Amino acid sequence: MLTRKIKLWDINAHITCRLCNGYLIDATTVTECLHTFCRSCLVKYLEENNTCPTCRIVIHQSHPLQYIGHDRTMQDIVYKLVPGLQEAEMKKQREFYHKLGMEVPGDIKGETCSAKQHLDSHRNGETKADESTNKETAEEKQEEDNDYHRSDEQVSICLECNSSKLRGLKRKWIRCSAQATVLHLKKFIAKKLNLSSFNELDILCNEEILGKDHTLKFVVVTRWRFKKAPLLLHYRPKMDLL
Repeated sequence: MLTRKIKLWDINAHITCRLCNGYLIDATTVTECLHTFCRSCLVKYLEENNTCPTCRIVIHQSHPLQYIGHDRTMQDIVYKLVPGLQEAEMKKQREFYHKLGMEVPGDIKGETCSAKQHLDSHRNGETKADESTNKETAEEKQEEDNDYHRSDEQVSICLECNSSKLRGLKRKWIRCSAQATVLHLKKFIAKKLNLSSFNELDILCNEEILGKDHTLKFVVVTRWRFKKAPLLLHYRPKMDLL
């Protein structure tokens, strides 16, 4: 059976960011036109623009950041095609957190550990595949036994009501996964306040309405940069005006 080898540079145009010309890191796609960029590059670009950097289509007149989303499939493809890219990126992130004297988030630790185990299994040959799998399973079980919480990055949040039409939460301080979305918070608040639908709510940060698909990590990076924890969010009825 004949197989055709494709060189990496032949597909570079499809897995690189048009803004930095590097391989996609934390791939993020514009929902209007499906063009993909590095998240940090796109967020920085959209601070001054509201159009797609590639096709110039208007993403949104006033809130373009609400119409972009993490593209996990594309990022997985890039990591699989480019040797050593994921390991190098995880190393940079670890060094960044160490330089600032901050604890390395759990999701970065987990990805680094998985990548190292994947490389070791290839270096040691297929004969040790079962041994590596058993070892990984044992480590995961030990980690679960040592810590009740998930190992991913956590975000501390303060939920304040800024409308007289809704009551405040009895417990406004919460801590949850950085991968949780604004939609999760809407459902949480609606349940606590016995609202008929979570669609009746808007959640704001710095007086700006947040998109329902934004992860809390994205909100922290783009709206709460360089500010101390907790992340302060406000909620109000959808038709209410500030």
